[in-house]
Amino acid sequence: QVQLVESGGGLVQAGGSLRVSCAVSGRPFSTYIMGWLRQAPGKEREFVAGMNWSGGSTYYADSVKGRFAISRDNAKNMVYLQMNTLKPEDTAVYYCAARRGGYSRDSLMYDYWGQGTQVTVSS
Repeated sequence: QVQLVESGGGLVQAGGSLRVSCAVSGRPFSTYIMGWLRQAPGKEREFVAGMNWSGGSTYYADSVKGRFAISRDNAKNMVYLQMNTLKPEDTAVYYCAARRGGYSRDSLMYDYWGQGTQVTVSS
């Protein structure tokens, strides 16, 4: 069992930066995929970024590539999403999620979820 708790959301102006964090408890296996997904009002939940818990490969949605970066600190059991050059369209609830098995952009394929943290980007 894996538990995930997000923090660090807030209000930021367009062009600004924000980092959201995910505290991971339980015992994610090295084969787990850690992901950040988001859901804006009236829209479906969408994949943002992902990486292997053991490190190495990272994956990004085209809409955030070059602006966002996912990372993890195994010693602290934390996963981060650094968001730069934020745009109003990045406004959403951001969720940390974990998936047993291989990489997936499909939110339905993730097994564990945090409660979400709100990120609002003003224009």
